[in-house]
Amino acid sequence: MTRRTSLHSRHETLGARMGDFGGWSMPLQYDTPRAEHLAVRERVGVFDVSHMGQIEVVGPQSGAFLARALTNDITQIGPGQGQYTLMLTDDGGIIDDLIVYWLVDRAMLVVNASNIEACLTRLQELAASFEVAVSDRSPEVAMLALQGPAWVDAIGPLLATPGPLTLDYFEITEDQLAGVPALVARTGYTGEPGVEVMCPWDQAPALWDALMRGMAAPAPCGLVARDMLRTEMGYPLYGNELTLDRTPIEAGLRWACDIDGARFAGAEAVLAQAESGPAERLTAFRMTDPGIPRTGMDVMHGGERVGTVTSGTLSPLLDCGIGMAYVRADLAAPDTELSIDVRGRQRAGRTARRPLVDRSPRTD
Repeated sequence: MTRRTSLHSRHETLGARMGDFGGWSMPLQYDTPRAEHLAVRERVGVFDVSHMGQIEVVGPQSGAFLARALTNDITQIGPGQGQYTLMLTDDGGIIDDLIVYWLVDRAMLVVNASNIEACLTRLQELAASFEVAVSDRSPEVAMLALQGPAWVDAIGPLLATPGPLTLDYFEITEDQLAGVPALVARTGYTGEPGVEVMCPWDQAPALWDALMRGMAAPAPCGLVARDMLRTEMGYPLYGNELTLDRTPIEAGLRWACDIDGARFAGAEAVLAQAESGPAERLTAFRMTDPGIPRTGMDVMHGGERVGTVTSGTLSPLLDCGIGMAYVRADLAAPDTELSIDVRGRQRAGRTARRPLVDRSPRTD
């Protein structure tokens, strides 16, 4: 049965087009995806991301446990900080990509909606060797993402304290917004400055309403615009760029693995592939011919199939088709000429560095 977030009725009232995502009924768009995309790039937008999962870890051996369960170096962050990281199988396959936050008395893992059960299973399996408790808090927590250069104007008047406005990227704090207790993190999936807000599930409608009544009300945005934004930045999506059949080395995520410490589950396989090199690597690309690439399309070079598109869209900023693809490793370097088989026609493109658009003036 398709699940609904606590904001479902708000989306219906706004006329959102709904669709299934990871077993959840989620807003795909309210306005045109282009208008929502530009609202985030130029002003501020809000996304309901309550389908995301939250897993809590407590106990005296939490640090050692997370160093085993997750790939990144957990010792590099402390209370009030977060970190992008991965969870792997023993053979190096990617179970999920996630953010782990250290809070004062616990750690909170924000995982992808479709992987909550897989993450819980893996964590509980590894927890048997540590003095920790692992709990699924997802049913209790709603999550909103406010993204865009005007995020401070949208959220500032609702805060009990100015604390969240001074956070650095990947920091997190507790506060209240319009009287609703919340965790506010300086994170996002768009390439723009902003925050992600976690609050009690049943109080999310009150927070949403307060945001919409504000003088700088954010534009409600759906998952189609979110996909366009993250593709412009070259951010991977689980199920597209990241799967159990892909590894951090193939996905270009070696930087998210503590190779030197190598304490994490799956480290041996990752180290071996880092030494030998993968057959395929993930690359971003942009079209030089007209055409919009889509997931599953073949990537061609010299008349041969050399890879597969994992994500593709039309970039409103670049005004051309863009995407990501796994291609033969020797062709993954930037500025390599390739073509995409778009409905039986070869359309020229060129590999490119990520991000595909430069948002550095607006990010930390």
